[in-house]
Amino acid sequence: MTDDLMVDDDLLPTACTLPTAQQPLRRAEFDDLFAGDVLSVSQVSPLQVRLELRPDAEVAARAASLAAKETGCCSFFTFGLTITDGTVSVTVSTEKEHGTVLAAFGARAQAKVGSRL
Repeated sequence: MTDDLMVDDDLLPTACTLPTAQQPLRRAEFDDLFAGDVLSVSQVSPLQVRLELRPDAEVAARAASLAAKETGCCSFFTFGLTITDGTVSVTVSTEKEHGTVLAAFGARAQAKVGSRL
């Protein structure tokens, strides 16, 4: 996966309303979350990815803020934040027609997590 995958490879569906100039900034926000705060990535199904986060209130707040911003421009994603029993996770889901976008999202997260191990 290239760094440009979610910007230049025509992978973003027309349903994404984030202006092109802001897409690299959003990608960098996700990359920072993936590289610093995501402990593991699991593909729950073709339409759902789960990110296990560091169990920290600031991390949870940062992930929630980023999810809220992302749903403002990419309404095809659904984010669920779960905080329970000392764990924090974010589940990202989508509809079938956007499964390839979610797969790229999950692969990018996995690559960023794997690069620090």
